[in-house]
Amino acid sequence: MPTIFSHAAVPMFAALIATEKWIPRPLAMLGMAVAILPDADVLAFKFGIAYTDQFGHRGASHSLAFAALLGLLCCCAAYWKQVQRPWLWGGFIALAAASHGLLDMATNGGEGVALLWPALHERLFWPVTPIEVSPIGRGFLSWRGVQTLYSEFLWIWLPMLALWGGAHLLRRRQAG
Repeated sequence: MPTIFSHAAVPMFAALIATEKWIPRPLAMLGMAVAILPDADVLAFKFGIAYTDQFGHRGASHSLAFAALLGLLCCCAAYWKQVQRPWLWGGFIALAAASHGLLDMATNGGEGVALLWPALHERLFWPVTPIEVSPIGRGFLSWRGVQTLYSEFLWIWLPMLALWGGAHLLRRRQAG
């Protein structure tokens, strides 16, 4: 799995690119938290749930169905709170949650991601997996943790910085 920093970066950069007009700061912050949320499934280890079980690590909480459910719940909450464009809130949250499993599929370790759960219980990876899998727990504070951060910088942060920079330049060009 990528680190929680890189999981949170996806909705953060999406919000920066879209601007606060479309993605207000509270929604961006919620998206960042939701993008990290699927990794709470590591608590399953404490309850004796195996890594490869449906509700184990990278299981149901990493699926598109889970992301859609979170998006629907957010849309309903936004509608109930009379937030403008509740569909935007729900859609952004669904995409933020979905980005977690999609990023995990690009890592070079672990058992894969149950992206299509509950329809398919198979764990999936992308055909190319350039991102170093992050060590869990204290192992993060090791040389392998540094390698993970470097890998994420190359494969996640640099491309997102380039997209943000391109969008920023395009907006400046259109404004002036």
